[in-house]
Amino acid sequence: MAQAASKTCEVCVSAPGSQYCIDCEEYYCENCKLLHNRQKLSRNHQFQKASDLIPEGKSKCSEHKEEFTLFCNTCNVPACTSCVTGNHKGHTFSKFVDAVAKLQVENETKIRAKTNEANQNIKKIEESLKSFDNSVESVIKTITDEGSMIKRVVDKAVAQMITFVKEQSKKEKDKLMKMLSDAKSVLVAGQALDRKRNELDKTRQNESLVQKINNLKEEISKLTINSLPEFPNITFKRKSVAEDDIRQLIGTYNISNVAPVLEKKKQRHGSLYICDGCGREEIIPFNR
Repeated sequence: MAQAASKTCEVCVSAPGSQYCIDCEEYYCENCKLLHNRQKLSRNHQFQKASDLIPEGKSKCSEHKEEFTLFCNTCNVPACTSCVTGNHKGHTFSKFVDAVAKLQVENETKIRAKTNEANQNIKKIEESLKSFDNSVESVIKTITDEGSMIKRVVDKAVAQMITFVKEQSKKEKDKLMKMLSDAKSVLVAGQALDRKRNELDKTRQNESLVQKINNLKEEISKLTINSLPEFPNITFKRKSVAEDDIRQLIGTYNISNVAPVLEKKKQRHGSLYICDGCGREEIIPFNR
């Protein structure tokens, strides 16, 4: 593999090697890359920006001090050529750059899937918030309207009850006023008879005086005092009403409690494989 630090085109050896051919493991400038892609044998080669490559100085095997050119698919770790016959003997391998590119594509795919799912969730939550706010406003309006309707009914019932009280109390009051007028008439008549009695007391006693006294006696007997009935009385019995009764009269509301959706854990089924060389454990699926 060429040195990543130089980044010089390995074909024309003059222009900067801004592109890296993964298949040839060589740096190309833009012009040489175009020519490379036009050739029949290399038209399908894959390129990667040289700036995206990991510096070679950081990609060496710690055991063999060789460059990582391979990737152990069995252990899922980078490997050098010496590792093939060493601790990773009998394992399956792929090119290191291909494995890195594959992992990068997988990560990009997973990230895009996660971000798309997050965007969809955000959209659903925002729509749910808007819908919930509208529902809250609707419920508040309904409660207000229901309260106003009950107030109107209460005001109407109070007005009707007051009207009934006034009408019935007026009838009873008229009866009392009639009795009062009759009592006053009796009082006036009695006072008039009392004046006649005083005048007769001052009259000379003779035959005609007796007749006048008898006549006064007869008038007094005709003066009738009516017995008084039981006087009317009015009271009000308050019905006990609690605040909860008023709330129940208006109605009830309910906010549904939706249980949170828990992320399902993926279950892995397969055989446990332990590498004799590195000791790495891996579950190999049955259908692998």
